[in-house]
Amino acid sequence: MLEERENKEPAMNPFQKNESKETLFSPVSTEEVPPQPLSLPKKPTPKICGSNYPLSIAFIVVNEFCERFSYYGMKAVLTLYFLYFLHWNEDTSTSIYHAFSSLCYFTPILGAAIADSWLGKFKTIIYLSLVYVLGHVVKSLGALPILGGQMVHIVLSLVGLSLIALGTGGIKPCVAAFGGDQFEEKHAEERTRYFSVFYLSINAGSLISTFITPMLRVVFAMGSKIYRKPPPEGNIVTQVVKCIWFAISNRFNNRSGDFPKRQHWLDWAAEKYPKQLIMDVKALTRVLFLYIPLPMFWALLDQQGSRWTLQATRMNGNLGVFVLQPDQMQVLNPLLVLIFIPLFDLVIYRLVSKCGINLSSLRKMAVGMILASLAFAVAAAVEIKINRMTPPQPGPQEIFLRVLNLADDEVKVTVLGDENNTLLEESIRSFQKMPHYAQLHLKTKSQDSHFYLKYHNLSVYTKHPVEEKNWYSLIIREDGKNISSIMVKDEENKTTNGMTAVRFVNTLHKKVNISLAADISLSVGEDYGVSAYTTVQSGEYPAVHCRTEDKDFSLNMGLLDFGTTYLFVITNSTNQDPQAWKMKDIPANKLSIAWQLPQYALVTAGEVMFSVTGLEFSYSQAPSSMKSVLQAAWLLTVAVGNIIVLVVAQFSGLVQWAEFILFSCLLLVVCLIFSIMGYYYVPVKPEDLQKPADKQIPHTQGNMINLETKKTKL
Repeated sequence: MLEERENKEPAMNPFQKNESKETLFSPVSTEEVPPQPLSLPKKPTPKICGSNYPLSIAFIVVNEFCERFSYYGMKAVLTLYFLYFLHWNEDTSTSIYHAFSSLCYFTPILGAAIADSWLGKFKTIIYLSLVYVLGHVVKSLGALPILGGQMVHIVLSLVGLSLIALGTGGIKPCVAAFGGDQFEEKHAEERTRYFSVFYLSINAGSLISTFITPMLRVVFAMGSKIYRKPPPEGNIVTQVVKCIWFAISNRFNNRSGDFPKRQHWLDWAAEKYPKQLIMDVKALTRVLFLYIPLPMFWALLDQQGSRWTLQATRMNGNLGVFVLQPDQMQVLNPLLVLIFIPLFDLVIYRLVSKCGINLSSLRKMAVGMILASLAFAVAAAVEIKINRMTPPQPGPQEIFLRVLNLADDEVKVTVLGDENNTLLEESIRSFQKMPHYAQLHLKTKSQDSHFYLKYHNLSVYTKHPVEEKNWYSLIIREDGKNISSIMVKDEENKTTNGMTAVRFVNTLHKKVNISLAADISLSVGEDYGVSAYTTVQSGEYPAVHCRTEDKDFSLNMGLLDFGTTYLFVITNSTNQDPQAWKMKDIPANKLSIAWQLPQYALVTAGEVMFSVTGLEFSYSQAPSSMKSVLQAAWLLTVAVGNIIVLVVAQFSGLVQWAEFILFSCLLLVVCLIFSIMGYYYVPVKPEDLQKPADKQIPHTQGNMINLETKKTKL
């Protein structure tokens, strides 16, 4: 209270005497006032179309558009790049994805320190943008198949991602705060609207991302001459840390009852640090305390690029008009942001205000948390529905077996275990399409399975080793009047990225070369050679070019459905070219990818209410010397959120739908905690954040008398 009273008192004239009177009248002559330096009139800041918006923010918004353009274009396919190019498993791909995201939101602390203590915001953005572009170049080199082996790809990819994290993270706290610096305090309403436009540009860039955009970063430099460039104010981060540490140490050293209590624990730094710095740190710590629950929101939001994309790979992307790839579902988020920001700003918030509801910044953020929590509850429901429609997987001491009879007549197949127990007994017609795999139980993890094949009056015995949790195809072939069998181990997950997978069995006596597309070809050995699985785009394949050593021909493969796995048997025909017998190994994904629309809509609405509001709130509540620091702290919550996902992905051991429910419940609990904290938070007014030097002191003119009131202790 003492501080508040002192702040409300008018400043003393430095030429008055210190007298113990309640009211002191002091005539001041013009000779006593030091001569004031002549100040040239300020050049008016260029505005956009006569509005109160500085022209300089146009360059900042375009720069942010380009930066997000390149970042999200790369990040959209990052999980699938890890999964299918670097051949990491799903958990490792998810963990590295969120480790990279986390690093991108730790480096803002470094960027804020560089901007505030050394280069200033403008130069920091320029220099770290160059680092950003270099990271994209290195990352692109790591994706070239012809450049070295897998280890080279991994090293280049990780180095490139590290440089990108330094570049994008370093400029993050500077760009938003630099844009806010362009506005004068009297245009606070326009500044609030700027943060909505700024976030709009982020998602517009994300929506139409391509790799070429790092080269467009020159747009930011073009506006150099019209920016307001506040100079760096010393190493603010270091000063803040030292001030807090000194206050804690001083309080600990003077903890006895002989020392009077102080109003705030940071007041114990008054012996060493100026009052203004202490007041700024107080404002900073009040907001930082409010940020403690926020990482959980980001833990949910950033899973759109990892867990939700992996969920989409097991759904049908054929929407009739066009086919949507799993990683393209991420386009929904920026697209919906472009729709929701004006919808919320111009319609929803105004309607809520007319209903008499005061929707403060903290309340908007709390509602955003609730919407994100609901989005993950919907994602869990979709995951359960996918699991019900997905073929079962072989468990411990189990295998899945399918018999393909390529002989010219029926074959009776009997499968016996190690103890001569019957595992399967079935008669299979020639080229009969088996609707599903048979589930066989084993006595041990691996054993020999014994097969008895009865063909006409001929009985054939053979055995094949099998291992638990695997898929197998037993191919029966005819050799003159005899038959034999080969065992082929199938892939458990044959389709990737929602594409179609195919493989071939060649019954011809010559090797066949098959050209599936301009850049996809394979060879299948003669006499029942079996190819590996090859992924292709879904669609019609009426004439696939094939070639033997002495003949060219075409195969009609027909329609290849989205997410389906096919087996093609190349057979000879007496009067025609070889034909392809087609059978589905794994049916198409039946659940439409459109089922993800509700969860994307909910999480995007939550993002608009939480993230856009949080950006403006962080700027408005920060002292003028700590705008970048508080922006960096806001971004740091994103980094912590990604670490939460990384830990859960590696150590939870939960099935996917249960993991979604866990995140949903955790965010609801955090939302309750944040609401309680926000209830007791008193927002700082802009005038309270101005430094004493910024507040105008009235000047005396001519022989006017300066009347000043001073209270003193008697």
